[in-house]
Amino acid sequence: MIDVVTVTLNPSVDLSFSVERLVDTVKLRCGRPRKDAGGGGINVARVLKRLGSTCLAMYLAGGSVGDCLADLLDEERVARQCIAALGETRENVTVLESSTLHEYRFVMPGPTIAEHEWRACLEALEAMTPLPRYVVASGSLPPGVPVDFYARVARWAHQHGVRMIVDASGEALAAALEMGVFLVKPSLDELRGLVGAPLATAAERREAAELLVQRGRAHKVALSMGSGGALLASADRTVALPAVPVHVVSAVGAGDSFLAALLWALDHEASSEEALRYALAAGSAAVLRPGTALCDTADVIRLYRASYDFAEADADGGNSNR
Repeated sequence: MIDVVTVTLNPSVDLSFSVERLVDTVKLRCGRPRKDAGGGGINVARVLKRLGSTCLAMYLAGGSVGDCLADLLDEERVARQCIAALGETRENVTVLESSTLHEYRFVMPGPTIAEHEWRACLEALEAMTPLPRYVVASGSLPPGVPVDFYARVARWAHQHGVRMIVDASGEALAAALEMGVFLVKPSLDELRGLVGAPLATAAERREAAELLVQRGRAHKVALSMGSGGALLASADRTVALPAVPVHVVSAVGAGDSFLAALLWALDHEASSEEALRYALAAGSAAVLRPGTALCDTADVIRLYRASYDFAEADADGGNSNR
């Protein structure tokens, strides 16, 4: 039985490499490149596979880049279901300027998707037997896909008793939350957009997350704030924890690693605090690795254990649970 299905309508092959310094018009000698499967839901599936969950990555892809994406997923033994698209799957590029350690990310829009192609994804969900316990809708929507696509997935989830997790932005996120979801993972900017407020203080951020729960938009709200830590709000409790400081190699995929570990922990009946610790550990573990390599399981466990010591040392800094 599949525990989790992730849905990715705008996947990518992520190319990453380093260069001493970015200079215009001249040839730049680059370090050895690496390629990784990319896109929000696909990254979540990759991490869930490493953590031991039974997961299926469902995605739209086409062209030679789509073939490369399939090969990369097969190399990681991630179960996949590709819905064929006529357009060429996008490639994203991340460049690390080694002289400054600044990271530059070039994100492409993706191909224009025909109506019958995005509808085929909904039909694939309808055809699933047995049903998964969770569906994760994550990442941007490519051109041609309606902004209410994730809301349609949420409607399917409600009808079939599947718990939905959404990680999106803008109108697509707002539309999904109108339907109500099990878990939403906004960034601070995304939460600001949802509530229409600057959320300048920790108390305001907590209140905004709790408001989404109170209004029935989500059973749980996981607000990720990078080096500022994270909080997890639900009807009975809100937990806020600091991030474990690490040396950042690349920020790509940290949020997806955070979400995957959070879902894995909640699925294993972890408490809110334990689940948030695992999520923060995975997000921190991801930034230790280049490109879209994502988190290493050993690093997740190590940083999860270290989080207890760091939280105690940071207790006077204003973080609190209630």
